[in-house]
Amino acid sequence: MKRITYSIFVGSLALALTALAAPNDNSDRGKGKARKGKAVAAAPASRPTGKSHGTMSANRSIAGARLNHRDYVGSSTRSNAVVNRERAIARSEVTTRNRVRARENVAVTRDRNFRANNEVRSRANVAVNRERNVRANEEFRGRPNVAVNRERDFRTNRIRSAEINRTRNVTVVNNWRGERFGGSHYAAFRNYHRSWHDRDWWHHHHSHITFVLGGWWYQDAGYWYPAWGYDRYSYYPYDGPIYTGYTTLTPDQVVVNVQAQLQREGYYPGPIDGDFGPMTRRAIAAFQADHGLVITSTIDEPTLSELGVT
Repeated sequence: MKRITYSIFVGSLALALTALAAPNDNSDRGKGKARKGKAVAAAPASRPTGKSHGTMSANRSIAGARLNHRDYVGSSTRSNAVVNRERAIARSEVTTRNRVRARENVAVTRDRNFRANNEVRSRANVAVNRERNVRANEEFRGRPNVAVNRERDFRTNRIRSAEINRTRNVTVVNNWRGERFGGSHYAAFRNYHRSWHDRDWWHHHHSHITFVLGGWWYQDAGYWYPAWGYDRYSYYPYDGPIYTGYTTLTPDQVVVNVQAQLQREGYYPGPIDGDFGPMTRRAIAAFQADHGLVITSTIDEPTLSELGVT
């Protein structure tokens, strides 16, 4: 810019000097024509004056300024071309970088999607394998259960069939009078009869009295007997002695042990609840008949010993 300003200034100064020198030259020439005539006409061929020399210098300065301006303009144009070229190169590099980044982003995105799909597939496979394992385990567990249930059903049906067949031929005994009950093991049954007393009498004569099987029972010489009259609301599904030996087991506990063993032997299909009702008594009678015991239909000492229950 300084060079341009300087060139414009020099050019303007030269133009001003030229404008000032032109009128003086014309006036001198007019005067020379008036005074000397032809002599003045030859003046241009003569040696140039100092003013003409100044004008030529000014013209030369203008020409130099124009040349300098052209050089500056040329150099400026060249520099602009270089700048534009550099800018184009920079833009091309930026574009190339952007393309590379875009490709890298595409690759990264593809890799992420691939990993995500693999994870989803792995999770799905894990879930499927878990489900398969659960089903396999259930099937594996179900097979033994089916076998166990089949065996239980078979045993239950066999028990029920045996119980039905045996009870048809075996009669529950409620009266222990007769020669077959003559041994010492059956003395308690042979001599049993109901004894009615009030509560005070029972407490004065027996120390072991308990409420089980729907009524009050007292213990005497290894047997449990119904305590008739202890409570008028008592209920006795079985009216007779129950042998326990000299243990602390209550009548219902003894019945539970007998029911469990009879069920294992295949004689008793009912619940193990300690209720000494008709079903339990029929099972005992069938067991006694099969093992050659005296059929008392109750828990006596030989039957308890044969069952192996203490």
